[in-house]
Amino acid sequence: MYIVTGGAGFIGANIVAGLNQRGDTDILVVDNMTKGEKFLNLRDLNYADFMDKGEFRENLKAGLLKNEKIEAIFHEGACSDTMEYNGKYMMDNNFTYSKELFHFAVDKKAAFVYASSAATYGDSTVFVEHPDNEKPLNVYGYSKLFFDQYVARFLPEIDSTVAGLRYFNVYGPREEHKGRMASMVYQLHDQIRKNGTAQLFQGSGGYEDGAQRRDFIHVSDVVDVNLFLAESKKPIHGSFNVGTGKSRSFNAIVKTLFNILGQGTLTYRPMPEGLLEKYQNFTQADITNLRNTGYEKPFKSLEDGIATFVADQERRGMV
Repeated sequence: MYIVTGGAGFIGANIVAGLNQRGDTDILVVDNMTKGEKFLNLRDLNYADFMDKGEFRENLKAGLLKNEKIEAIFHEGACSDTMEYNGKYMMDNNFTYSKELFHFAVDKKAAFVYASSAATYGDSTVFVEHPDNEKPLNVYGYSKLFFDQYVARFLPEIDSTVAGLRYFNVYGPREEHKGRMASMVYQLHDQIRKNGTAQLFQGSGGYEDGAQRRDFIHVSDVVDVNLFLAESKKPIHGSFNVGTGKSRSFNAIVKTLFNILGQGTLTYRPMPEGLLEKYQNFTQADITNLRNTGYEKPFKSLEDGIATFVADQERRGMV
């Protein structure tokens, strides 16, 4: 059995799809379905069972899953809202819940591949997995960093894979439910499709209007990394950046979408008050550690990734 927490969410549902593509359906999907529209991410997937996150945590504590044979756990379940400032809620969802599942996975000797975040770097301009570069700007980033640090204490004693993936800017299908937290690729595609206009922030941090740069990675590449690490015959330990290793501007996203969808209008707006001092103007993953695991597959370019995204939205009837 495979367990995918956050399995009805963006990355989690794509991992389930990736498992299905290779013929695996013995999957337990765990999620909080309060946002009922997330069913759209699951309706075309095959999996054995679904469990509410609260029930799942209770079952873990009661030992009701101890006799299950588990190949790997993909832990994508978390509060990913960078504007959520309820620290108690964030730490319970992203730290305490993760601890419970981590110790369960280690006891079962199941591969444990979990979602960390590039938000652990926050105010840094160097994106290498090292404490000197870890400067989170919000409680979300801190919750992810603290769990990475917690896990690191146990790694010398563990003989199964435990890998934290510091996702950079992931985009792709199955993120309709995310609202304002959806990727800029998704949001800009939606804006252009609806009214022919795309809107970006004005310049900040020394960058011109819309020229702020991020490392954008298509979710299919993220899935491939997850499956590769979970299937490794030798234990893989540590935190790993998951990005393309190349930064691109938001203007480049708009240009690519205009080329695919037809010409449109681009406008710029001031950055909201309170965001400017917490905004990451530049990210670019150093993927040396990931490559050192033996993962050699090339990542999609921004242009190819966006073309794949648009085609997939049309195929799934999401336009």
